[in-house]
Amino acid sequence: MQRRDFAKNLMVGASVSALSGSLVHAQPNIPQAPFKLKYAPHFGMFENSAGKDPIDQLKFMHEIGFRALEDNGMMGKSPELQKKIGDTLSKLDMTMGVFVVNFDNWPLKTSLTSGSKEWRDKFLATCKEAVEVAKRCNAKWMTVVPGNFERNLPIGIQTAHVIESLRRACDIFEPHGLVMVLEALSDTPDLFLRNSDQTFMICKAVNSPSCKFLFDMWHMQRNEGHIIYNINQTWDEIGYFQIGDEPGRNEPTTGEMNYKNIFKHINEKAKASGRDFVLGMEHGNSIKGKDGELKLIEAYRASDI
Repeated sequence: MQRRDFAKNLMVGASVSALSGSLVHAQPNIPQAPFKLKYAPHFGMFENSAGKDPIDQLKFMHEIGFRALEDNGMMGKSPELQKKIGDTLSKLDMTMGVFVVNFDNWPLKTSLTSGSKEWRDKFLATCKEAVEVAKRCNAKWMTVVPGNFERNLPIGIQTAHVIESLRRACDIFEPHGLVMVLEALSDTPDLFLRNSDQTFMICKAVNSPSCKFLFDMWHMQRNEGHIIYNINQTWDEIGYFQIGDEPGRNEPTTGEMNYKNIFKHINEKAKASGRDFVLGMEHGNSIKGKDGELKLIEAYRASDI
């Protein structure tokens, strides 16, 4: 496609407000230019426009320009639905983003930090299940959260326990080319993994292509700020991004974060280094209903430069 043709199509996509009648009335048959980056919506984000069926939602995502999906709850779906989602993604030439390796530590509690054999065995057993889920839905990345602090142990001991468990998990994932991405969170000060430098250090210590950093920009804005600076500092260990504006954890343009500049920086840096990322849309819609879904699309069109 010629550059001017691509620009023309992108302008059509950016003018999505002129097509609001079709989109709002759930007529997902209007072709939209693909976004520059692989933004990954989740199921439910366009339910008012596409209906409740996840496959219809997936097709709607594709037709309005998204080329990836993430689903934190994939492991809780039936094997038949996992396979159906994977097959649909393949037909649409879309990328499957993360799902969560949920080893019974949510709501978050002390787990890998403790060094407990019970927790480690539970985690590793779930990693083995995750391999089979990934095969069915064509996934490569899986989110892992080590859990809360073990307050009666020194931080160095807790860190060593986490590193050892993650190395054992890499033994499971590496033969399949799968990658667990560690997510530093801001939900509570009890969390062990909270900052980008800490996550970077742990990934370096694990020293495996199957252990990388999930840079969730909403959490990192809340915990430390300096988003572009910290992306640059931890770039070599970042395997995946997630999006959310602050305050509110909604779509770009609704808060204080300049996602236009952040996306531009990630895009240019990825091209320069020959890398490709999925950016998970792990956020809510600032407005409910079809109008909110249209606003979300417009926000990504405005920010995707």
